[in-house]
Amino acid sequence: MQKVIASVESSDVAAAGPLHLLKMAVGISDLDELRAVRAARLVERGGNWVYTRNWPRRAEAVLAGGSIYWVIRGSIRVRQRITGFSPGRNDEGRACCLIEVAPELVPTMLRPWRPFQGWRYLSPADAPRDQVAGFNGAGERGEEPLKMLAELRALGLL
Repeated sequence: MQKVIASVESSDVAAAGPLHLLKMAVGISDLDELRAVRAARLVERGGNWVYTRNWPRRAEAVLAGGSIYWVIRGSIRVRQRITGFSPGRNDEGRACCLIEVAPELVPTMLRPWRPFQGWRYLSPADAPRDQVAGFNGAGERGEEPLKMLAELRALGLL
């Protein structure tokens, strides 16, 4: 498999920050299930990547430190750092782009997001912050209801 690495020399990319990708975690109900699925695919494939039909046209900006932010059940909840892009074939044998990702899943603060197909670019300004230690932003501790968190974010308080 040929690995494609783009050099990043543009000062515009460095000034604006890395561009991210946003992808739906279809059929995944929570972060633990995504962890289990990604770990199983790593063992099965011997590598860690995500198939996509279309090659990102702004790959250089993504490779400048970008991540895939995963939308799980209507909210961005976790990200994986993107390490490269490679040409490949999907399970049906069709040509595709492999988005190579680091195995670590980094929980983020909860951010509501509407459903979409494929993937989307996510600007650094729109990307949620990584989760603060001891607070997951998703209400798993039972203390922070999701509706209240959404309201606090809308008010700019979180």
